[in-house]
Amino acid sequence: MKAEESSLRGDTFSILERGGIYIALVLVLVSAAILSPAFFKPSNLFNVLRGAAPLGIVAVGQTIVMLGGGIDLSLAGVMALTTVVVADITQGQNISLVPALALVFGIGIAVGFLNGLLVTKRRVPPFIATLGVAILLEGVRFVYTKAAPSGSIPPLVRFFANEAVGPVPTNLIIFFLVVAGFLFVTHKRPFGRHIYSTGANREVARLSGIDVDRVTLLTYVICSTLAVLGGLVLAGFIGYADNYLGRGYELDSIAAVVIGGTSFAGGSGGIGGTVVGVLLLTMLFNIVLLLSLPIEYQLVVKGAVIIAAVALYSFRTNRN
Repeated sequence: MKAEESSLRGDTFSILERGGIYIALVLVLVSAAILSPAFFKPSNLFNVLRGAAPLGIVAVGQTIVMLGGGIDLSLAGVMALTTVVVADITQGQNISLVPALALVFGIGIAVGFLNGLLVTKRRVPPFIATLGVAILLEGVRFVYTKAAPSGSIPPLVRFFANEAVGPVPTNLIIFFLVVAGFLFVTHKRPFGRHIYSTGANREVARLSGIDVDRVTLLTYVICSTLAVLGGLVLAGFIGYADNYLGRGYELDSIAAVVIGGTSFAGGSGGIGGTVVGVLLLTMLFNIVLLLSLPIEYQLVVKGAVIIAAVALYSFRTNRN
């Protein structure tokens, strides 16, 4: 009898571990229907999806880093620097957009290399390395803008972030393309398997012939590059550049990734779960607004979700 009860508890825990995020998503949808029927209006649902796209793009990058055993706290700084540089160079004109994009994507790649080199060559813990780079980027941004960003977002950036192709928002198309591309990389390409192996056990991966330092460095480059893209999509969606655009996205992305089932330690999880985590967070924030609660309540929701995600991770770790 005890063996059967133990087996039943084990099966229940396994179901919750594998499908808990989807159960939570259904509960949020049911709660939204009860608390605010306006949530299911097509216009509001499209707003939710549009709002989810920038976070989703950077969360995919954060997933890649965390699968490899790292973490990136600098992506919000990359997003903000991207928007102010593009606005300043283009002055709201499409004609200067190509050199501006080349510069900001170059900056993103350079930041990724810096993070990766600090972690792999100097052996700085990822949390400290990326936090230091985030502070550095904030200083560079304020020096560049003199604390007052100039210029505006070009119409083409606003189109790709805030318009629609038929019924589908353009920024959602970009998000889906990013998700599809990196699902293919993580599940079908050797590099994806190398990321999982590096995150699971760096030493075993190294002994298996994997260049773990190269893999780690590339995960940070990917994350920073997607932070540039996410910053452009967010700026186009909001419609202006600001020194603080993207603030909090580093924590939101971590929360979405962990809620989606990716381990802090690396080596397990995936982008599919992150997408559900992003949708869950975005819907919760939207419900707060629909209920006409003060915006500060979003911080309460965000803190509660992060605590729940960490508690779930600890539960999984202790159980394993």
